[in-house]
Amino acid sequence: RMAAAPPSYCFVAFPPCSKDGLVVFGKNSARPRDEVQEVVYFAAAEHEPGSKVECTYIEIEQAPKTHAVVLSRPSWLWGAEMGANEHGVCVANEAVVTREPASEAEALLGMDLVRLGLERGATAKEALDVIVALLEEHGQGGNYYEDGSSCHTFQSAFLIVDRNEAWILETSGKYWAAEKITEGVKCICNQLSLTTKIDAEHPELRNYVKSQGWWNGDSDFNFSEVFSLADDHLACCSGRESLEKQGGDVSAQAMIDVLRDKDSGVCVDSESFLTTASIVSVLPQDPSFPCIHYFTGTPDPSRSIFKPFIFVDDVKLVPKVQSPSFGNDDPAKKIPRFQEKPDRRHELYKAHEWARSLLENDQDKGQKLMRIMLDLEKQGLEAMEDILSRTEILDPAEVVDLFYDCVDTELKFFK
Repeated sequence: RMAAAPPSYCFVAFPPCSKDGLVVFGKNSARPRDEVQEVVYFAAAEHEPGSKVECTYIEIEQAPKTHAVVLSRPSWLWGAEMGANEHGVCVANEAVVTREPASEAEALLGMDLVRLGLERGATAKEALDVIVALLEEHGQGGNYYEDGSSCHTFQSAFLIVDRNEAWILETSGKYWAAEKITEGVKCICNQLSLTTKIDAEHPELRNYVKSQGWWNGDSDFNFSEVFSLADDHLACCSGRESLEKQGGDVSAQAMIDVLRDKDSGVCVDSESFLTTASIVSVLPQDPSFPCIHYFTGTPDPSRSIFKPFIFVDDVKLVPKVQSPSFGNDDPAKKIPRFQEKPDRRHELYKAHEWARSLLENDQDKGQKLMRIMLDLEKQGLEAMEDILSRTEILDPAEVVDLFYDCVDTELKFFK
């Protein structure tokens, strides 16, 4: 049993640490090495009263209205590792281990809660309220991996960000605590990080931990100390120093550089885990500017490129970063689950595999290809900086196929 939680990293930087009144958000998603992540967009929708939504394992009540969302997700499940909605809310989650064993019974996955928070919350605080209400009602549990031989279960932590503030939400079962952030640089990883600064919590949290004998009620209530298994809740987040060193200049590029850093451990490439996808989002505090979300859609950000997406009506769909759909024949939907593993690779993933083998086997050609790729990425970053420095309002027609074109160009280089 893989007891260790996958070592993903999430970051947020607020002005004055970040550039030009921008909130900058980033996540590396560490998952089992062979898992494919896809990038998917769902338009805003209205739903009939009484309708249901089928999450990864369970069906729950649908909301009357869901916001448009763009998600990076393991392609076998319903939820997401990370994503954003049309209102400039970004959510990422972390698997964490607490002293309370996570439930194997199928309920909502932490990744389902990421998508539900984005679909139903127009601000970071609304998304937080949605997540904790659903946690209370349905609980969390079920296999985190597409693995028929063993059940890997975790509790969840979340970084929830909008143009004005961020919330760190940490959970154990249905119990939770949250801290609000409006300045500086914050990092969360696969360990609990909340201590005594708690701005919102489950109403029964303190009574519950007292009844378990985990806290005597006299000392300061420290969430990580009470819920962590050992003293493993301190040594976290090597990437934060690199962002703090930027001294007021954290930009999309600086966040990308941190996510690419293998030496710090932020970019995971180990026997069990790989950074299978990454996201960086730039949220201008001035609401007249659009939020920009960069996705890799491929593993290992040090060998991938970040491609920009902006929410506009009728945004062009990108089938080349979407995994094939197996409908009700999907082994993830049949009981017992995961009896076989279908090939979930999308077109960009396959092309990227070829490029990766080139990088490993032919240094000259590989490095040349990487230079072309990074140049392509730089053009995208510069074009987005241009959009954020303009005085006139963005014409949606200009960016309706932005992400589509970037993926298309990347594929052409690989071919």
